[in-house]
Amino acid sequence: MSEETVFRGYSQEALDAQYNNRLRMPQYLGYFEDWERWSRETQARLPARLDVPYGDLPCERLDIFPAEGEGAPIQVMIHGGYWYSLDKRHDSFVAEGLRPHGIATVVINYGLAPDYGMDEIVRQNRAALAWVWRNAAGFGADPERLYSIGQSAGGHLVAMAMATDWPAFGAGLPADLIKGGVSISGLYDLEPIRLCYLNDKLGMDEAVAARNSPARQSYPVRLPLMLVSGDVESEEYARQAQVIGELWDSLGYPLEHLSLPGFNHFTMAHKLRDPENELIGAVLRQMGL
Repeated sequence: MSEETVFRGYSQEALDAQYNNRLRMPQYLGYFEDWERWSRETQARLPARLDVPYGDLPCERLDIFPAEGEGAPIQVMIHGGYWYSLDKRHDSFVAEGLRPHGIATVVINYGLAPDYGMDEIVRQNRAALAWVWRNAAGFGADPERLYSIGQSAGGHLVAMAMATDWPAFGAGLPADLIKGGVSISGLYDLEPIRLCYLNDKLGMDEAVAARNSPARQSYPVRLPLMLVSGDVESEEYARQAQVIGELWDSLGYPLEHLSLPGFNHFTMAHKLRDPENELIGAVLRQMGL
């Protein structure tokens, strides 16, 4: 008898393998250590305001790396970790690649599963972006030029931010609060996530997965989206990018797909540390810089 399939012809074991990046890249702990070390160095080297509260929960904190000049555009970095691991302290290093171009960088924290469910994680990220918009002038930045970058789960959260009805989310917020997004190896269809090993921590039911899947959202504002992919990734990650790309094309919204040959799920983010490479160049292009 053939093994039972659980999603798109995958058995449980095969589906789990498609999304188990740590198993696929056993050197992942070294990457995490590098990110944290680089970020400590960034915090020591650049002007920073650390652990600024954007909400009442202890996890609702963000780090601000102001640009040198006034009226700077903003990039908000959203960390990955499959919604259950990592922290903003791993991503301060992205300011190294952005500040030389006159960009203010904000790195946000949010509560992790299983203590927080997906609805709440999405809400916290929206609250952080709303705080940045409302308080941008206080760190010399321009709220009308607010963009976001996210890696893996962070890419999912960027896409969910782009789907937000901001005036309904908070009084006085503009519909186009966020002006564009960059999603590095993001996740846009959460149904396979619900069906694989990750849901042991996430605890999503079908309805939660559906309402938090970017591929199932409506997007009220025409915004540019950049999808960043490596070629050392699973077939499901390629499908995830294809799904959101097809949706963006159907909407007629600006879409760019940047491929980074030789880079895997974790190492693509390393390019955000270097102010002179094709990923930073693409980010600048989206921002009109």
